[in-house]
Amino acid sequence: MVFLFSSCNGRNTLEEYDADVKVTVADVDRRKSMEEISIQDPENLRGLSTERKEHSYGVAKNGKPHSISVEAQKYFASLGKNAFCYDTVTKEKVLYLTFDCGWENGCTATVLDTLKAKKVPAAFFCTLDHIDSEPDLIRRMINEGHTVGNHSANHADFSKISRTHMASEIIECETRLRDEFGYVPSFFRFPEGAYNENALDLVYSLGYASAFWSCSYADWDVKNTKGADYAFDKVTSRLHPGAVILLHSVSPDNAAALGRIIDYARANGYEFRALTDFPLQ
Repeated sequence: MVFLFSSCNGRNTLEEYDADVKVTVADVDRRKSMEEISIQDPENLRGLSTERKEHSYGVAKNGKPHSISVEAQKYFASLGKNAFCYDTVTKEKVLYLTFDCGWENGCTATVLDTLKAKKVPAAFFCTLDHIDSEPDLIRRMINEGHTVGNHSANHADFSKISRTHMASEIIECETRLRDEFGYVPSFFRFPEGAYNENALDLVYSLGYASAFWSCSYADWDVKNTKGADYAFDKVTSRLHPGAVILLHSVSPDNAAALGRIIDYARANGYEFRALTDFPLQ
């Protein structure tokens, strides 16, 4: 059984951060390597379901989450594995902004510039390839107060691989963040939203919360961009209190529209909070 977990303290403002300050994170020695952890129930002898699920959030309308998101959140809460797709605890108009970073398309720096100018916290879920190929961007995310999440080493399908393979994907990514940046991630996002009960349990046993989403749109295909106005309309029409917003950092449309999205949300009474402030249920 894995135990002794640590996490980084979250904030919902970026005003305290300076990009030139050296990164320091307390208690970074959560784990040293795969050899030093004991994978809980590696053969799944408890018989946890391995039926593939593909996370679907539905299209939110009129400031309310889609019923699909509501049912998904009920399912996550019933398992007690710190998995979530939106915030059901607070009735406030809060938003959690997250980005998936599987590769770099020259847009992430612009996203970071906007977040810094608007003083908005975000979470960036990064694969090992992105971490290794863009260390300056990772360092900037951390230094500017954002959350860096674990998106697995190789963007593996967690609904199809063994618990040992899952742990390897997670720990390899985590180890690089800790060794190269002194940073220990606390949130995991399943590649392509593919999971099952067995996978949720394994991720939880390694000390992670699983961050899904309840607001998104088809923004990952860079060969099918439709412009900043399209991105703005899609995102703003789907906002709702407690939404975990998923955007892809490769999208030039997102980078171009982000400032307007933030301004619109705030003008309509929303507050952006750090994912580390999410009230796990």
